[in-house]
Amino acid sequence: MDTIWSSEALQSAKPKYKAVVTMIRDKIALGGLTVGDKLPPVRELAWQLKITPGTVARAYTVLTDSGVLQAEVGRGTYVADPQSHVDAEVSGLPLNLHELDNVPDNSPGDTGNVNLFSPHLPDGGQARLIQRLLGEIANDPPSGMMHYPSRRSAQAARTAMADWLQGAPIGQLDESDIVLSHGGQNAILLVFQTVLRGRRPTVFVEELAYPGFRRAAELVRADVVSVACDADGIIPEALAAAAERHPEAQLLCTSPEVHSPTCGFTPMERRHALVDVARKADLQIMEDDCYRMGRAEGIGYRRLAPERGWYVSSLSKSITPSLRVGCAIGPRGMSMALHRSAEHGFFGLATPIIDLTAALLSHPDLPQIMEASRRGVENYVKVAVNTLGSFDLRWRKDVPFVWLHLPQGWRASAFCQAAEKQGIQIRAAEEFACRDGQSPHAVRMAINGGVSLRSFEAAMVRLRALLENPADQIGV
Repeated sequence: MDTIWSSEALQSAKPKYKAVVTMIRDKIALGGLTVGDKLPPVRELAWQLKITPGTVARAYTVLTDSGVLQAEVGRGTYVADPQSHVDAEVSGLPLNLHELDNVPDNSPGDTGNVNLFSPHLPDGGQARLIQRLLGEIANDPPSGMMHYPSRRSAQAARTAMADWLQGAPIGQLDESDIVLSHGGQNAILLVFQTVLRGRRPTVFVEELAYPGFRRAAELVRADVVSVACDADGIIPEALAAAAERHPEAQLLCTSPEVHSPTCGFTPMERRHALVDVARKADLQIMEDDCYRMGRAEGIGYRRLAPERGWYVSSLSKSITPSLRVGCAIGPRGMSMALHRSAEHGFFGLATPIIDLTAALLSHPDLPQIMEASRRGVENYVKVAVNTLGSFDLRWRKDVPFVWLHLPQGWRASAFCQAAEKQGIQIRAAEEFACRDGQSPHAVRMAINGGVSLRSFEAAMVRLRALLENPADQIGV
């Protein structure tokens, strides 16, 4: 099989791992690789293609996650049977919640390559439920199949979303306040489009913050200014000083319940102080609550400052990211403006997705399913803590990532490269900092419930070995 691999197609490719993915897909489509064929080991293929092992490992991970390849511990990586992959996804997931305790440890799939870039929730039964609801909607779509989406057709979905958000302490809420969005990132953009005015507005973010804030700001030609933080979040005095330096600033973006990437939480005393600063500087406040899986510990800004508090959330970290369903909620009196931003941008969610959202969020089994998925995340967090707990690790049992300050001798970029050579993809702290900002030597590792606990633990063990042998000792 060695003769079918050539490095020529990769010389100008950027990024190279995507070119490797395309190369393998093309070879399968053209018959150069068939079901059951074993692919070369990562290091062997990297040598043949004149690229790094981490690049090949990343390509294998992408193809394994999508079902094109299958990895077997101790045996290697093979071309998967597409039909068996579909059958496993449809029939292999437990619908009875009591069966979850009996699912074997390797049920999600054993693999040596573990992607920890973004959270991948364990399946607590939501996949089968969504499949069943999609079938029912396809047979009898409540919103029909020949109409544009409208506020009226989305009313049932907004009502279900309002019920789903009952545990969020964000003030008085009814369905007309909710604007459905294509996930949390789209909800953030809707708030930016509704709030920001002028040719070059400014938004404030935490000095380490969700990168989507910056991406949304780029789309609306806004400048992003980071504000200093401590263990409790944004420092009020730093926010006041930033507001004096940037009187054009209009919006503060923050994640007080679950701070990504540090797992932090902003206590109530700090929230009240930040509201005082925001009122004096006439700043709107947008709360990103997309990462919370458990009960809210504090009161939201929409309730603390009802005249300037905005709230965004999504189903991605509590049910599934595949549906791309989220919501944005504005202060009282701003719902019409927020609705217009959505309608002028994309009319509304597709009617089948509206119908699915209404059925899913109102289904009586959903709370148990979400709890099963949350417990699954907790199991993965326990593995990470048990393996890496001797290092400076920040974690919470119901948060789908952990934050690790690296020991002396490691820089974040070098550690990420070393981890990638071990088949593990993680994010350096600098990815969460503004371009001109400072970042610590730390990394964020997301929970990947799409691999078995055994594979996840093996990845943690490999990371521990790297941490115990810093770069200045092993020449990385």
